[in-house]
Amino acid sequence: MSSTWHILGAGSLGSLWACRLARAGKAVRLILRDDERVAAYEAAGGLTLIEQDQAHTHAIPAQTATGAGPIHRLLVACKAYDAHKAVAPLLPRLAPNAELILLQNGLGSQDEVAALVPHARCIFASSTEGAFRQADWQVVFAGHGFNWLGDPARPSTPGWLDELEDAGIPHQWTPDILTRLWRKLALNCAINPLTVLHECRNGGLSEHHCEVATLCVELAELLRRCGQPQAADGLAEEVERVIQATAANYSSMYQDVRQGRRTEIHYLLGHACRIAARHGCELPHLERLHRRLVEYLNAHGLPSD
Repeated sequence: MSSTWHILGAGSLGSLWACRLARAGKAVRLILRDDERVAAYEAAGGLTLIEQDQAHTHAIPAQTATGAGPIHRLLVACKAYDAHKAVAPLLPRLAPNAELILLQNGLGSQDEVAALVPHARCIFASSTEGAFRQADWQVVFAGHGFNWLGDPARPSTPGWLDELEDAGIPHQWTPDILTRLWRKLALNCAINPLTVLHECRNGGLSEHHCEVATLCVELAELLRRCGQPQAADGLAEEVERVIQATAANYSSMYQDVRQGRRTEIHYLLGHACRIAARHGCELPHLERLHRRLVEYLNAHGLPSD
């Protein structure tokens, strides 16, 4: 099996992984949207990683989905709403034993991709690492975090985890990846939408303590109904810790709205409300929050799906 890392999506996390893997001497290939993007990337000379105010450029080869050669390992690092349609053109190139590492926020997109590639192994990932694009092809490593990986269908560890170790990518293989993803989804649902609606930094939610606490009660109930009691334990306390620890930060959803970008509402709050309905679980505050956010996005000319 080829050891090449094909990376789909040159956003912040995709670029962060690509640069660290390339720096460690691993074979990396970027898959970009079209020939125009490949030309722009090549003109820039590669991906630049800025870490502790030091910039280093990595001339990682890039291609489009129609490039030559089979794909054995694919890191899908695009937004949740792009994952399914971004993977689809690569189907003819995926080897029968291909492995896909899905680095999407929220839940739902992973199942969409898995249904598209029944012959491949889909590994789910949950990351707390911080990075942002300073400019096209430039990524700033903003905050050290951690990456959990797991496969709900197969508990066996893949053979390439040592490559992440070599690249300095902090990680752990866990059989409880769904618990991690549900917990992160609940945290995002309790914080991100409210920062958009109240137009504030994360720390501004301290002024809306009752609203946050009520959402946490409903989210914990949803987690228990979904068979994720561990993800429900201490949820409200962790939400408060995150709000305090990231008080000066703007949530990713807030930043998306301010920059006129599509949000991942469908795979965060939308997913929570759909699963609640499927389980016959009435969560009036969560459902009202979803309606308010949809109305807010529509009023600002942004998609709400």
